[in-house]
Amino acid sequence: MPIAVDIDVMLAKRKMSVGELADRVGITPANLAVLKNGRAKAVRFSTLAALCEVLECQPGDLLRWETDGAADPTML
Repeated sequence: MPIAVDIDVMLAKRKMSVGELADRVGITPANLAVLKNGRAKAVRFSTLAALCEVLECQPGDLLRWETDGAADPTML
């Protein structure tokens, strides 16, 4: 998928666990894992806004576009 999710990067910068982030955002850890691992087909703007608020970042810090050549090699 050409959209990469960098939630792990922000979690590390904020020294926050996945469980804590899920709790503070108000989503299940399983749903956060789906998003974090790039398996989500969509994300609600309200969820993206909550992630940005909790992580004190911009949407571009969490999502980035990659060309097809830079896709995850496990997805080939």
